[in-house]
Amino acid sequence: MLKALIFDFDGLILDTETPEVTVWQNIYKEYGFELPVHEWEKTVGGYGISTFNAAEHLTLLSAGKVDSASSNLRYRQESDAIIHASDILPGVMNLIHSAKSSGLKVAIGSSSPHSWVDSHTKRLGIYDLFDFIICQDDVEKGKTKPHPDIYLKVLEQLEVKSHEAIVFEDSPNGVLASRRAGIFVVAVPNGLTKQMNVQGDLTVSSLAELTLQDLMAKLANA
Repeated sequence: MLKALIFDFDGLILDTETPEVTVWQNIYKEYGFELPVHEWEKTVGGYGISTFNAAEHLTLLSAGKVDSASSNLRYRQESDAIIHASDILPGVMNLIHSAKSSGLKVAIGSSSPHSWVDSHTKRLGIYDLFDFIICQDDVEKGKTKPHPDIYLKVLEQLEVKSHEAIVFEDSPNGVLASRRAGIFVVAVPNGLTKQMNVQGDLTVSSLAELTLQDLMAKLANA
């Protein structure tokens, strides 16, 4: 029986990922370089398999002409401006409200820190809708997605078993983390991750395509 819905945050509730890569691509182009998107992609949704740092890489490419601190500050300011103007992605709120009205628990499992996820969910007015928000701060260093630790921690806090939950993810790192935790995962690729061939146990282009009843049926037949 389905007892909980678990949401990734970046790229799933709010598309923070497309603006971030777009801003870095623009900064690199200004200096005559190209962002190695294949390296950036490894960091999307988790940091367990890559230590790629776009600001430091640009400093290396430019032989020190581009200061990493200043380029990182510019990236943060420009991407934050886009993110703050963005809406919650389609279908998210309907699923959350349906889950809560049906007595299901809802949580966030994110590789980002609490400082990021908590501030955005409060700004969006959805922080109090979640029973728990588990972030990188809540697991051992280096154990974010694709490691299962974040989702295992969510299950522990919610007091539900892996077969009683569904995870919603947009990235390969997140899907892998869900699978390693033994949880049915719905992949919802966004503008960036749809280029990365993300496939879950169920894959949809938008959460607006799903109802809670659909999900309960899918889990029952899984």
